[in-house]
Amino acid sequence: MPIDSSLVGLSGKPVWKTWTSKDALLYALGVGAGQVDPLDELEFTTENSDGIAQKTLPTFANVAFSPVGSGPALPDDVDYSKLLHASQSFSLAGPLPTDGRVEAATKITGVYDKGSGALLTMETVAHDSVGQLVGTIQSESFFRGYGGFGGERGPSTSWELPGYKPDHVVTYTTRPDQALLYRLTGDRNPLHSDPVFSARGGFSTPILHGMCTYGYVGRALLHAVADSDPTRFTAMSGRFTKPLLPGQAITTSIWVDGTGVRFRTVDDIGDVVIDHGTATIH
Repeated sequence: MPIDSSLVGLSGKPVWKTWTSKDALLYALGVGAGQVDPLDELEFTTENSDGIAQKTLPTFANVAFSPVGSGPALPDDVDYSKLLHASQSFSLAGPLPTDGRVEAATKITGVYDKGSGALLTMETVAHDSVGQLVGTIQSESFFRGYGGFGGERGPSTSWELPGYKPDHVVTYTTRPDQALLYRLTGDRNPLHSDPVFSARGGFSTPILHGMCTYGYVGRALLHAVADSDPTRFTAMSGRFTKPLLPGQAITTSIWVDGTGVRFRTVDDIGDVVIDHGTATIH
């Protein structure tokens, strides 16, 4: 069975997702918190520092609500070495607790024919135990070689790069073993660890998780624009344009217009890795 528009509307079974303080701490380390200075960002990397209450990074929503293992089932013969994460967005009704439990329901919202591949979009909605909305995540996955089924190409976006200098520029350098650390947050796709599997996907070496890069960018936005306060950071969206290799540096340029934020992230040779970036900061 191919990946085509017949999959639209397919839903996974709603499941309860639970996380602990330890999960939130591991995620923070996985996206570089405390990497430059272990005494920095202690509110995200420790739970028992004197006078510092633990907080959860907003981008942790993408792990906390993740449909991995519980999303709609794709055809059995899909080759996941041909899968690339195309885009990701999240929105939150409020800051995430350090320990939490939500019911997450995921459905396929679109399958688009891009010619060289198929673009699949999914949405996950998370509610707490009394039915209150906690947040939503949306993702797009590009399956190389699965296009040409005659479907719609999909909607276009109106994002534009600002014509003036960014208000903030933040550079972080990932660790050579960053993918091995980040995979412990739940995404065990061997594309990011197994050189044999990554070679099947056309990569000379395992690549970094797109969501790890996304988490680094989320930290840049949080600290540069939201005064490191997760209560002010309620939404973020970005399109992945090029894989990053573990050990590379990433630079995020940020433009602020009121509560609206636009950003673009490049690697250490200047190639764009996340584009069409937006965030909502209150």
